[in-house]
Amino acid sequence: MAIIVTGAAGFIGSHLVDRLLSGGHEVVGVDNMSRGVQENLEQAFANPAFRLVEADLSDSDATLAVLGPGQRADIVWHLAANSDIAAGVADSRIDIRDTFLTTHGAIEIAKATGARRLAFASTSAVYGDVPVPLSETHGPMLPISNYGAMKLAAEGLISAAVESALAQAWIFRFPNVVGGRATHGVINDLFLKLRRDPEELEVLGDGRQKKPYVHVSELIDAMLFIVAHGGDDRRQVFNIGPHDDGFDVAGIAAGVVAASKTGARIRYTGGDRGWVGDVPRVVYSVEKITRLGWRPTMSSEQAVGRAIEEVAAQWGFV
Repeated sequence: MAIIVTGAAGFIGSHLVDRLLSGGHEVVGVDNMSRGVQENLEQAFANPAFRLVEADLSDSDATLAVLGPGQRADIVWHLAANSDIAAGVADSRIDIRDTFLTTHGAIEIAKATGARRLAFASTSAVYGDVPVPLSETHGPMLPISNYGAMKLAAEGLISAAVESALAQAWIFRFPNVVGGRATHGVINDLFLKLRRDPEELEVLGDGRQKKPYVHVSELIDAMLFIVAHGGDDRRQVFNIGPHDDGFDVAGIAAGVVAASKTGARIRYTGGDRGWVGDVPRVVYSVEKITRLGWRPTMSSEQAVGRAIEEVAAQWGFV
């Protein structure tokens, strides 16, 4: 049976597709191509074990019609979501449609294809702006962005589905994910700004925002490790991240300017956060996944450094 990956043409989704195909799996990707790009799947398209279904997952009936009545699956990896936090603040319908309703669609696909297992890419944004180490049992959950709110609502939807439609579900909460093929995030945004103006780099906030970062390759390592070794508990929630307290935006901006070779001056807009819904400081506990036996090889600073090189090449600065 196939593995279904939603959001397959996106940043994390396309890397997961490549990893699954390299492991000998048959993969069916689902993407509405609103944020995903065909180039991300160039390697996958060369593999006969891959098929891409272009469909809007928030309309589960339409997606199932395109998948076909004979499609069977072993597991659904649900990565489709709105990744633009600011856009969701400006129009809350974006997160309702692209994050919450796509989760409903993913569950319906799991039911229709016989996939009794679902793995979900959630986020540390579900916790909110909390100045204590965030563990999987933290509560109450008080997200400060529509993005975080709809991810939390999606977690609830998946938890409820375990009682009726799913045998097992994994929820992965991770901080900032960086690496090549990025379609959003601070590194990508800064390089795009330098393409527009190579003389001055505007950086939102005061540069002291500090968060943990994980490279996309290690995120996928961790998710696959959890599914393989997490045990039989029907609902499993794991934080995934580095073993440090993060890296600051000022360091990222300096690295981007250096990699771009533009010599641009850096101008900070001021304030302790970059946008409405931004959490300027995240203290993240990864004790649970460490006990399971997985830990990253890269620190936040190392993950950022590797990602800067990759995104610089992606946007033609190398």
